[in-house]
This record gives sequence, C-alpha cells and structure tokens, in this order.
Amino acid sequence: MQIPALDHRNSFAQQLFAPLPERYDRLAELLSFGQNGRWRRAMVDRLVKAGSTGTILDVAAGTAGVSLQLAERTGAQVIGLDLTLQMLATGARNVAAAGADGHVTLLNARAEQLPFADASVDALTFTYLLRYVADPQATLTELARVVRPGGTVASLEFNVPPSAFWRFWWHGYTRLALPLGGLISGGREWYEVGQFLGPSISGHYSRYPIDWTVRAWEQAGLRDVGYRIMSLGGGLVMWGTRAGG
Repeated sequence: MQIPALDHRNSFAQQLFAPLPERYDRLAELLSFGQNGRWRRAMVDRLVKAGSTGTILDVAAGTAGVSLQLAERTGAQVIGLDLTLQMLATGARNVAAAGADGHVTLLNARAEQLPFADASVDALTFTYLLRYVADPQATLTELARVVRPGGTVASLEFNVPPSAFWRFWWHGYTRLALPLGGLISGGREWYEVGQFLGPSISGHYSRYPIDWTVRAWEQAGLRDVGYRIMSLGGGLVMWGTRAGG
C-alpha cells in the first residue's frame, strides 16, 4: 500500500530514523539511561489493566518492540504501524525471531491518515509520535476515530522535567551528553538524533504543555484522561478511554 504524500514533519522523521533501525532498541535504552523499556511497560500496563483484547493498533511501532509486548501480555492481535519502511523491516525480523508472525502484523502508513474504519480496533497505543506531526490535535482525533467506544488509548512521549533542579540537569544532558553518547555508541546518525532530541522536546512542550495535551485528548473524544510523569520527568505516559462505551 502506498501512503499519501508526506508533509515536512513526516519527511523529516523518515530522514532521521531511516539509517537507525539495526541499533535502534539498544541505543534507545542507552540514551534514555535504561528507562525506555520501563516507560514502555508502564504504557502497556494500562491496556493490561483495562483487559484489552481483540485487535490493538500500535502507532509509530518502529522496530515492533511495543507491538511484541502487547501481543505477549494481552493475547490480542496487534497491528504495528509506522511511517519508516526501514524501521518496519527490522521490526519484521524481530517479529519473526520472536515467533509472533501469527500475532503481530506490520503496516506502512501515516498516523494522520489511518487506513481503518471508524471504531474498528479495540485499543490503541502510540509512542514518541506527537513531535513529528504538524497538527497534534488533528492527529489525536484521527487516532481516537478508529478505536471502539470503551476502548483504551495509551501513549508514551519524552517529557521536560517539571522541577527546576532536574530540568537544569536534563537540559545539560540533552544538549551535551546525549549527542556525544550518540556519536560514541552509534556514529554520526545517532549524533544527529542526539543534537535534535533535546531542542525538539523543549520546543514541543513550549507549544503543547501537558495541560494542553490532556484537553486535546478530551477534545478528540477520550474520557478519564490521566497521565504519569516518569523518571524525574524524563518520560510521560498518558491514557484515556474512547467515549461512548
């Protein structure tokens, strides 16, 4: 399936992540001080607690780490969707290695234009997505559209620590240590990711703070929206229920 024409944020995301998939998971753990896996589990916990089964859509699935965890922990059929073909190719190898071909299907598509009917999936997750879309509110509305009433939506995003003390150290880490660590452990491509990441996160939350994001989820048709700030503020897990159930 050919995805629709990409906007500049989509194209940037493709260019940023296309060279990275072979080392993505290992380096994501390293560059998050080992917290990425913990944050993922906290997000998946929301679907496990809600008893989500049936079909789960995992948006911005990357190399299928979350998709595989969803399939294992919920027993659902999982569709992992991502914009970048290179990430999906590595994801397909990960799915095959886990023996999960019958439980996880991967699809190349945009979060802003999901190729699914209204209320066609039972739950949905998305990971590190909203900084790469031009209109977060419209994207959230599109994500909620495909979830059945009463279904759970959960997300994981990076965050800016709310404490001034930890924000100071976070700023130094993301501007200095993160690019250098990326260069040493992953080469030029990960140096560029490291340079991009801190300013991207700060810029996103200056435009779309957490209280705005909660309202955006609600305006998209989600109720009982909650969130958990992780690891002194470095991560943000959010969840809600599709209204009407």
